[in-house]
Amino acid sequence: MVVILASIMLTWWAMQAFRFDVFLREPRSFRARVLQLIVAVVIGYNLARFLMDYTHFASLLRWVL
Repeated sequence: MVVILASIMLTWWAMQAFRFDVFLREPRSFRARVLQLIVAVVIGYNLARFLMDYTHFASLLRWVL
């Protein structure tokens, strides 16, 4: 759970550098912020799953070698 929350927070922080105003009509509206939050959660969750899967499969390598 900590890894997922940290990944979502990291993604939210990194997305602050992205210019949403180019793609959205009203970039400071509530709907635009909700969209940004949803995108951050989706990307952050996938990043966390990747990190957890990577560490899991890397720990299994010692049984193969």
